Amino acid sequence: MSPMIPGELLPEPGVILLNADRPTHQVLVANPGDRPVQVGSHFHFHEVNSILSFDRESCRGMRLDLPAGTAMRFEPGDERLVRLVPMGGRRRVIGFNGHINGPLRPHATPFTPPPVFQFV
Repeated sequence: MSPMIPGELLPEPGVILLNADRPTHQVLVANPGDRPVQVGSHFHFHEVNSILSFDRESCRGMRLDLPAGTAMRFEPGDERLVRLVPMGGRRRVIGFNGHINGPLRPHATPFTPPPVFQFV
């Protein structure tokens, strides 16, 4: 038996299924802007960059269905279907872009993002 290395992880053999028993939601997302937008795996999708075009209200309390620490990039002109999962834990959303800043309530007043300014 070899000595243990501090911080070493010894995973069991087999496949790990991420979010296997969690409900999912798919939404079509477009980037009509002129710059790429990257969204991290645990960012509250409802609050992502306002240039991205999609049904925001259907994404309240959701995050990307990606492994922790990864991200999805939307290039200018991209349009793609993304899969989301509900945020876990106490379902409190604090920070991000400040749209919620508290517990997720099922019938909260929808947030209207500020207008997007384009510089000429």
